[in-house]
Amino acid sequence: MLRLLEALERWLGKHKALVLALLVGVAVLGAGVGWRYWRYTQNSPEFCATCHMMQESFRSWQRSRHWDVRCQQCHQMGAVELNRLLVAYVLRGATAPQRQLHGRAAPWQACRGCHVQDIQQGSISLRRSYGHARHVFMENLGCQRCHSGSMHGFTPNQEACRRCHRDRLVHGLGMEGLQCLNCHSYGEEAPKMVSSGRCRDCHQGLPTQGVMAQLNCFDCHYPHGRISPRSQDCLRACHGNEVEVGQHRRHIQQVGLQCLSCHKAHHWRIGQRQARGLCDRCHPMKDPRSFIY
Repeated sequence: MLRLLEALERWLGKHKALVLALLVGVAVLGAGVGWRYWRYTQNSPEFCATCHMMQESFRSWQRSRHWDVRCQQCHQMGAVELNRLLVAYVLRGATAPQRQLHGRAAPWQACRGCHVQDIQQGSISLRRSYGHARHVFMENLGCQRCHSGSMHGFTPNQEACRRCHRDRLVHGLGMEGLQCLNCHSYGEEAPKMVSSGRCRDCHQGLPTQGVMAQLNCFDCHYPHGRISPRSQDCLRACHGNEVEVGQHRRHIQQVGLQCLSCHKAHHWRIGQRQARGLCDRCHPMKDPRSFIY
């Protein structure tokens, strides 16, 4: 044994350059293999298929709006988790369930990396959404609180709205089946993320010119409470002085009429044409201009 070691020592002494070259070659080869392994695990969607029975998930990814984003960009793994899963795969096989975060927590943490422009504060367009700014930055809600994450589909989960807005049920005839996003648009810059244009998509034929036409629909109508306005709403919100003008006090307090008894919704003005068949139901016809004196 001693002679063998002495012979090996003499051989190494004569071939130092060869030994050094071999060591450098092994180091370079190891580094190259390690680099290719790292790139493969961090950049190739095919790597995921080596451990998971994920054909259905792979197809759903290809059909999704994220088809041009590689898996690892959202399903990020650190070196510790990556090698732990590799060891578990070697020892236990691909079908054994493995505890992991890259498929559950990591995707939601990666959303803002790409969508920061979609959710930034002060946004006024569909890509730069006031609704997202309100919920993400002001309320500090995570993406998963409002979006479903089933098979690479991230559609808004409208049931999630009710977790926070429990008192915001929709009332009103014909509106019972509406979902929150039927009316509230996340890209809408109007107050409450609702514009009158949204309302008119369903309620067509409403006048767009004239008295109060420029008000928001929800200034008078309350879809989450009472749809039809009452006289108290008119007097409290805008027309507090009207009861002192002309014959309003007499008609409201003595006769018991409501504002909408005479002023018809969305038209409001009472001229000669409107007065006939309205005022003469209770008293002889008079010039409606005399009402204000």
